[in-house]
Amino acid sequence: MDLSYILNHLGEERGQYFDAVAPPIIQTSNFYFKNVNSLRNAFPNEKDVHVYTRGNNPTVEILRKKIAALAGAEDALVFSSGVAAISAAVMGNVQSGDHVVCVKKPYGWTDKLLNRFLSRYGVTNIMIDGTSIENFVAAIQPNTKVIFLESPNSFTFELQDIKAVVKLAKERGIVTIIDNSYCTSIGQRCIDMGVDIEVHSATKYFGGHSDVVAGYLMSSRKMADKIFASELLNMGGIISPNDAWLMIRSLRTLPLRLERIQASTAKVVDFMEHHPQVERVIFPFSESHPQHSLAKEQMQWCGGLFTAIIKAKDTSQVETFCNSLKRFLMAVSWGGYESLIMPACSFQNRDDLELKDYPYNMIRFYIGLEEPQVLIEDIEQAFQKIG
Repeated sequence: MDLSYILNHLGEERGQYFDAVAPPIIQTSNFYFKNVNSLRNAFPNEKDVHVYTRGNNPTVEILRKKIAALAGAEDALVFSSGVAAISAAVMGNVQSGDHVVCVKKPYGWTDKLLNRFLSRYGVTNIMIDGTSIENFVAAIQPNTKVIFLESPNSFTFELQDIKAVVKLAKERGIVTIIDNSYCTSIGQRCIDMGVDIEVHSATKYFGGHSDVVAGYLMSSRKMADKIFASELLNMGGIISPNDAWLMIRSLRTLPLRLERIQASTAKVVDFMEHHPQVERVIFPFSESHPQHSLAKEQMQWCGGLFTAIIKAKDTSQVETFCNSLKRFLMAVSWGGYESLIMPACSFQNRDDLELKDYPYNMIRFYIGLEEPQVLIEDIEQAFQKIG
């Protein structure tokens, strides 16, 4: 199934809705049944039959088909946020007394899920340096049920050898889950590499317009059925039909946006790597990255995120640099049309975040859809302010 067909046509039964080119927003909470027997038969099949929009909705269903095909998965579920998808994936595969192996420095809400929420219910975990397969081997316990990966993470960009971890997990009967938000399913083929569940903060590149919060989960149909019947229906972390429609809209331009972002990021990274006021750039596709070979082997696309450690005498100089940027917005998240920065020094005095331990002169950049030369000129004038 080719990419353009998935993005532009899959799941869109236009003959069922007046031959409209764009699918409708089925903005209804409820669906009616003509007789008792139809209603009775619908309840056990709520994932595939329209009963109540908390479970299945026609607009959401179109999106589910597209993102499953995009990942090469049998099925997919859509949630109201990335952390809702992550939580459902993990909670659907653990119970009290179980153990989770997770890579260090994951998405902050993944950290909180494991260390603040599930720990209250007797689920333990260990967070390891995931750059070595030996660390996974050493961390696994008899009660380990889940290995959680995030390759690369979204601030310091450490990778895991996905195929090696999958092989180990399958030998031990452990479920693998990966947060693939950094690369998207186009940029890293996690399901093809044998991962059981792929999750995304779809707010990022899949949404792409900074106007929708959403999460995706891709897996086998058996796994999706299990999570749908329990975690999705019980916790109700659903996406609205209107937001599902916006996500369908965003899929049309996903490859074009990724192509533009990658080309622009390469130019900005090259500029930063050769700038005298930059100590180091952290970017998986840079030859200076310690896992560059692994990145090129398992990633087809590297995204618009990179981190720079700038030369600054103190935090005030970093703040001056950041406050002087005119074309970069200072904000959380990434993956939209706008370029962003996130300085690590903004997390100082936050004991609840691992980011507080990062160097004060570390700044994460996201490159959006602006002209790269404009962004380079903006960075240069900001450097001159601390020159």
